[in-house]
Amino acid sequence: MTAKISPLAPQTLAHLPPMDGVRIATAAAGIKYADRTDLLLMRFDAPASVAGVFTQSLCASAPVEFCRANLVGGRARALVVNSGNANAFTGRKGSEAAEITARVASAAVGCPTEEVFLASTGVIGEPLDADGFSDTLRDLANATDTDGWSDAAEAIMTTDTYPKLATCQVMIDGVEVRINGIAKGAGMIAPDMATMLSFVVTDADIAPDVLQTLLADGVGDTFNAITVDSDTSTSDTLMLFATGAATARGAPRITDAHDPRLASFVTALHALMKDLALQIVRDGEGARKIVEIAVKGAASDAAAKIIALSIANSPLVKTAIAGEDANWGRIVMAVGKAGEMASRDRLQIWFGDIRVAVDGERDPDYSEDAASAVMKNPEIAITVDVGVGNGRSTVWTCDLTKDYVAINGDYRS
Repeated sequence: MTAKISPLAPQTLAHLPPMDGVRIATAAAGIKYADRTDLLLMRFDAPASVAGVFTQSLCASAPVEFCRANLVGGRARALVVNSGNANAFTGRKGSEAAEITARVASAAVGCPTEEVFLASTGVIGEPLDADGFSDTLRDLANATDTDGWSDAAEAIMTTDTYPKLATCQVMIDGVEVRINGIAKGAGMIAPDMATMLSFVVTDADIAPDVLQTLLADGVGDTFNAITVDSDTSTSDTLMLFATGAATARGAPRITDAHDPRLASFVTALHALMKDLALQIVRDGEGARKIVEIAVKGAASDAAAKIIALSIANSPLVKTAIAGEDANWGRIVMAVGKAGEMASRDRLQIWFGDIRVAVDGERDPDYSEDAASAVMKNPEIAITVDVGVGNGRSTVWTCDLTKDYVAINGDYRS
């Protein structure tokens, strides 16, 4: 772990308790750095239901393509994740490395390769030596434990400064089930699954097609509503597994996404996904401030999101936030360039509770001191009403600091 933890990190990290039906092991395999935990095996005692959403990049990594193919089967017995190397843009060698990893894992766990899922994160364009960590992976299959969630979260980190974990309990038809989740991400973060990996597991018994619906419905205003630097990775992977072990406690099997017994579970899953997504923004490379940008009054929700992202991804907006400069003119600029309908003469902007612009000009009660005071906070809310309809959307971002440049300038060094 990087020594300097983000100032926006949670005060305490969540403790994820063991979950029936899944066991975890990690190891330092020397994939990029010596003596750094960089390999994770998550093993399911019985075939788990699985769902996934992945990067929209046209240069998707070999593990992403491998997972997309296996997702059709809807069953998982193993998840293998490595950090330090993305196995992306590595041509035939990349596909071969993915296949080698899957064969080793399948033999070690005792399942078809179609029930193995993979993820890799790290440098793009460097061949991944899967043979180099095959023995370690075999050993991991015999070392899995139910209490390895914290180690798992650390194993998948790259430039992250802290492991990202979340957990909750919820009732399905009167039976308590658990949801545990881990994530990684700090840079190359933008919607369409950002440079992030996230793995969420529940002991509920939910059919694969239902899981896929829940995941697809929940990603839009959680993981796909965050941005650190507007760059979408080759490796973005979000997977949801259901072990079904809670049936031993009387939990029902859910085969319909509209089953009313799922209502509380859906709410809890969404909250957990949002928690993990915001932890990623809080760990944005070099970040000192987290910013919530809410746009309302747009022509549609989709238009509101485009405008919100135009603001969130603007280097001028983000550097103003880093400098604690209440430069609301940069918000006007970002709204105007978004390409969506907006009324210049009905535009309103707030920094926190301070309205800084109204009716197409500076608010007559504008106070530079009051606006500047808002900008000194580590958490900042910016609200924009574009005055043309009822569409609304909220996204989250962070400031852009000199440390971001330093981290990425030295990334491969």
